[in-house]
Amino acid sequence: MKKTTNYQQLAQAILKNIGGKENINNLIHCITRLRFYLKDESLANDEAIKQLSGVINVQKAGGQYQVVIGQAVTEVYDAVIALTGPFENDSAEQKTQPVQDDHESKSMIGTVKYFFSQLIGVMTGAMIPVIGLLAGAGILKGILAACLGFHLLTINSGSYLILNSIGDAIFFFLPIILGFTAAKKLGSNPVNIAVVGAVLTYPNIIKAASQVATAHISFFGIPTTLVSYTASVFPIIIAAWLGKYIEHFLNRVIPSYIRSIFVPILEVLILSLIILVGIGPVITLLSKGLADLFITIYNFNPALSGLVIGLFYQTMVIFGLHWGLIPIVINDIATNGHSYLNAILSITMVAQGGAVLAVFLKTKNKHLKEISLAAAISAFCGVTEPALYGVNLKYKRVFITASIASGVGGLITGLLHVNNYALSGSLIGFPAFITPNVGINQNFYNYLISHYSTLLIALILTLLWGYSDRYLKANTIEGSK
Repeated sequence: MKKTTNYQQLAQAILKNIGGKENINNLIHCITRLRFYLKDESLANDEAIKQLSGVINVQKAGGQYQVVIGQAVTEVYDAVIALTGPFENDSAEQKTQPVQDDHESKSMIGTVKYFFSQLIGVMTGAMIPVIGLLAGAGILKGILAACLGFHLLTINSGSYLILNSIGDAIFFFLPIILGFTAAKKLGSNPVNIAVVGAVLTYPNIIKAASQVATAHISFFGIPTTLVSYTASVFPIIIAAWLGKYIEHFLNRVIPSYIRSIFVPILEVLILSLIILVGIGPVITLLSKGLADLFITIYNFNPALSGLVIGLFYQTMVIFGLHWGLIPIVINDIATNGHSYLNAILSITMVAQGGAVLAVFLKTKNKHLKEISLAAAISAFCGVTEPALYGVNLKYKRVFITASIASGVGGLITGLLHVNNYALSGSLIGFPAFITPNVGINQNFYNYLISHYSTLLIALILTLLWGYSDRYLKANTIEGSK
């Protein structure tokens, strides 16, 4: 409640010094700024607003009076609207319409940076409501992996079945959850986009996608390759973004008396086909190409492949391109009983966890500390989504330091020929690096060297260069820390 009160106090102070509600024609916000359309800018007290705790700066551009808040802009915006009520021309489309910062709109590089930042902003924003649940589920999955490793549970036991279902459900059905949260952020219909997520995770489609014989289908003569979208992020974000425009188009062309029946199902149909028939095959092609490239590099030089895979694997996860490597890992373990590749993938989890642990150690922001610690534990348990979307991508240097540490760790893993013997990894998955029927030998010691070296590198890089509380840009107002 304390945070809410402080946001309300800041909103009241901004309104008072901007000339009151009666001086506002409209209000929108982007990822860092409140953007007021004022009737008379001369009534606004610039210096008084700049001095408010929680305000970074005041700028005027494009007919807007811009109050720079930082990453708490949504909370402050909601507090202002709670005091003023909605404006007549304030729509969901306006509120979520990307607004490009003026200094970023003057070059091609600036434009690319802006749209990439918008994409990351939407992805992390959609994840925020479920970060805590993802972290908790990740920890539960890590505990279960340890229980299997120590033979406290068996994979066929009823206890494991129920507990694993609880830990795994949010990841399996993540497109449904993100469909809802991303749609709310982007201004499309949350229920419709959630149903699109349900289509992507429909059991028959997932089952068909998992088998070579049934993954390649034809949709009215259009060759289509089915992909498993469980735990995916990028495709449903695209659906949420397109949904707003498709729904707007359908509402224009379909008569009002049948709109409530036909618009939702047509929107779901169109978006599902765009993902399944259009985006799915592209992701399949790219992920298979990357997988083939990585395997070629590994056959040429394991250390080099460790460096390359370590550097880029978590980036592939963001865009859903990592699925080309997972079948290779599964096949290696099923046929050979081990996987060098999975040892490298395990390193990337430790690197993300080490980087977010550094944020926990360095930040003085109470809320960020809580998120970072839970995300670090989750990553060490083998689930990196809370670290990726909750912290590391928000503060881009953290993701960069994690990727560098991951690359170095992958290089060490390749040089030492670390082997993995089960579909488990990271720090909690250490039993998967104990050689079956042999016990602890040099492979396990090499696992300790590679993984804890990666952890140390990620920690040091992030502490020295990757993160500072100044990156928060005053995203919490005084007293909310």
